Order: sequence, then C-alpha cells, then structure tokens
Amino acid sequence: MHKNRAPIPAAFLTAFFAAALIFAACTAPVWGPESQFALGTICHINLYEGGNPGIYSRVFGRLWEIEDIFSFNREHSLLDRVNQNAGIGPLRVSPEFIDVLEAALEMAEKSGGLFDPTIGPLVKLWGIGTEEARVPGEDEIRSALGLINYRDLEINREENTVFLKYPGMALDLGAIAKGYAVDEIVLLLASQGIGRGIINLGGDVYALGERSINRRTMRSTVNEFFRRPPYDDDESYWRIGIQDPLDHLGSHIGILLVKNKSVVSSGTYQRYHEEDGILYHHILSAESGFPVENGLLSVTIVSESGIMADAISTAAFALGWERGLELIASIPGTEGIFIFEDLSVGLTPGIRSYFTLTNDEYRFLR
Repeated sequence: MHKNRAPIPAAFLTAFFAAALIFAACTAPVWGPESQFALGTICHINLYEGGNPGIYSRVFGRLWEIEDIFSFNREHSLLDRVNQNAGIGPLRVSPEFIDVLEAALEMAEKSGGLFDPTIGPLVKLWGIGTEEARVPGEDEIRSALGLINYRDLEINREENTVFLKYPGMALDLGAIAKGYAVDEIVLLLASQGIGRGIINLGGDVYALGERSINRRTMRSTVNEFFRRPPYDDDESYWRIGIQDPLDHLGSHIGILLVKNKSVVSSGTYQRYHEEDGILYHHILSAESGFPVENGLLSVTIVSESGIMADAISTAAFALGWERGLELIASIPGTEGIFIFEDLSVGLTPGIRSYFTLTNDEYRFLR
C-alpha cells in the first residue's frame, strides 16, 4: 500500500535536518540514516547499531500503519471513520486506538479540558497547515466550540467501540499520536536488540541508549546515582538542541543532555497562518476558539514516554507557566523548558543540571 511513496525533496530534507538540531555521535551508523514522509511530516531514523535495510523497512512500515489509524486528514483512516460516524452510532476500533484515546482523555482531565481530543471541529475550521487555512468568523467559532467536549465521547472497552455522541463532533489526536508512534518504534527496536539511535518524527525526538560508550560511562552512572549534573564532556549523553522559536532557520537557544528520553516541543513557530499581517499559530484554545495567547513561545517536555511527552507539551503550553508547572509536577519523571515572548526561559527543577543556555539573547527566568 505504501511502497510507492514519493521521494522527499532535497530542500525539504535540508530544512528538516536544520530544525532537528540533534548533535549525533562521532561514530557513523551501521546503515542509514533513513527518512520518509509519514504522519504528515518527515520522519528521520538514525540507528547507531543494528541498522540494516530490513529494520528500517519495518520501522517505516509501522509508522505508515499508525498513520492509517490516526490521521486526521487522510480519508478512510480509522479516525476519519470514527468522525464520520459521529451522532450515528458506535464504531468498532482497534485496541490500540482505544489505548491512545484513553491517554488523551487522561490528559483532558488533568488539564481541565484545555487539552481536548474532540477539538477536531475547531482544527478543521481554521485549517492551519493546509491550503484552506483562514481566520474564521466569530459565529463559526462559537458553533465549533459547541461541539467540543471530551465528556461526549463514549468508549466501550468490552466491545472495542468508540462513539461521538453528536453530529459534527470530530476527534483530532495530532497532539498525541506521534508520541505514541515514538513509543512503538522504541519497542520495535528493543525487540530486535537495537539499543542506540535517534528517532525523530517531525520534532518528536527519542534519544535511544547512550550516544557513545567509552571510559566516561561509569563516571556518568555514578553521577546519576547521586543526582549530580553530568559532565559537559560525558559522551554517553545525546545532545539535543532546543530550537529558537523566533528563528525558522533552525538555530537553537541551548543544549539538552539526554539518554533514553523523549523530547517534544510545542510552539508558535511550528505551524501558523498569516492574514492581514497577523500570525495565527496552530495551538488552539478549546475555551476561546482562537490560538492560545499566554506569553509563551514554546514548551519542551522531557519524559521516558513519548506519548506523555507529546500530550504534556501541548497541555502545558495551553495551561501557561504556573498551571503548566503544576501539571508537570503531577507526572513523575517529567521535566520541562518554557520559552517566553520576552526571551526568558523557565525550567523545572530536575532539568537544570542537564540544560545549557547557549544563545545570549535569552536569559533564565528570575
């Protein structure tokens, strides 16, 4: 079904790699890296051990399977069929669809509804990131908001069915599906004994294993045991650049040291629509119906779980600094980086030892 995917334009790849901002290991991968278009973005997989054509084929095959399930814009995807059945009756779905949907509902509860998987009508109305993007009228927004309520979504685990209770309702799982895909690829690679590499699904990054195994590894392990900062020259940590949200060419504001962690950013720079000289970003408020405005440019979340990092980054952005901090603190093993419009940078306590600010235009929040 997916064998004849169109090749990716070289210019598109160049822009993607610049935005990825991943400082790779010095040793070359066995085979790869490889990039394909999936999940509505360029997905870049770089395995530093065990990579071969068969593994890469399985990885991208799994990504295309996930796209066929969760795509918001693909006709006849499972999600599209659920949306088409809104107000008509329950639709039988796969267990993994319910798993992801329940994770989204959990985040909806934690965020007080600011993260809402039934935000589809509003997403369709704005069309940001598509050729139909526009600023809708207030009456249109009001009508769309009336269709957004995650409590009007019914899940039957025994029957494996999902039902949107009212006509016009629509699920959009774009704020969580890529994170789920990251976790699935990590599991696939683990099943093949592959323990080092970078998974980058259009900005949803997972740093798998250690960047380099050398004599510093033991010292790094001791540091982690005593909760001490890693040495800057410890080559066991992958170095992930945190994108400058005001520079679309892909420069970074600082470097984050991670291993076996998912790093996901949500921000105003990722997708937007310009009209009459005003930029409208894609993170829409389920309360106002307009793009979220709270003084933030981006939020980056670090977690062992891709699906949690993906969902929390959007939810924390929508919640803003103080409530976003509360959300992150309520979820063990999660840390965050907040970048504000005034170029200040706020960190959660556990990430301070692993992040270095490198752009002089930015400063830490006082």
